[in-house]
Amino acid sequence: MKLSIDEQRDILDNALLADDVTSALWEFVESGLADEILPELPALRLEQDPIHQHKEVLSHTIAVTAKTPDDLVVRLAALFHDIGKPATRSFKHGGVTFRHHEVVGAKITKKRLRVLGYEEEIVKDVSEIVRLSGRFKGYAEGWGDAAVRRYARDAGHLLGKLNMLVRSDCTSRHDHIHQEIRHHVDDLERRIGELAEVDRRSAERPLIDGDEVMDILELGPGPEVGKAIKFLLELRRNQPSLDREGTESKLHEWWSGYQS
Repeated sequence: MKLSIDEQRDILDNALLADDVTSALWEFVESGLADEILPELPALRLEQDPIHQHKEVLSHTIAVTAKTPDDLVVRLAALFHDIGKPATRSFKHGGVTFRHHEVVGAKITKKRLRVLGYEEEIVKDVSEIVRLSGRFKGYAEGWGDAAVRRYARDAGHLLGKLNMLVRSDCTSRHDHIHQEIRHHVDDLERRIGELAEVDRRSAERPLIDGDEVMDILELGPGPEVGKAIKFLLELRRNQPSLDREGTESKLHEWWSGYQS
């Protein structure tokens, strides 16, 4: 008897949220249920991961999923984070490579989760985490502030869940490698927090100060300058990406309206 979509989704959810995730997922694969519900998963058994050489991709995937916190979106993302490797396997660049497997995997993830009837918000969140799951790999080589801001901006509301996956995406036998990854993620999160505070403080200061307001509007000291600064502060808060030229233009518009 063929399982309904709801039954298939429930079986997958129960495996992901089981007390013993490792055993539940291996049972899901070895029972043949994965062949019907998530055929992309047992297909990973064919792939040997060149980074995690002691593990085939399926074993690595299950190990990573079992390490993640008890959160359905994070565990789905962990289960799918390498799902694009079979489709991107190449021997053209010296050894086995899986270039852009995260992007391909995100498309596979979105399609499969929709087939399984997941809510669209879950589909979008999980596929986006999969797409971003490889971004962290270059951090240890040295990221500037712009790269850190871009990582945080692209992750958006999924930043915490993305970093949960990043922390778990290591199945090395060597403890020092796990420690290095935790150290780098801790450092990245610290820098994200510091830069967010810098940006917040910057947003509290208008791009144009009082002296410049008087020069631009040809004013002397007086209450109008204070009102102009108040306007510019609100403008900075509401449109933090507005540049100097745009700010001056808005100031002139405000001043024209104020005078009329």
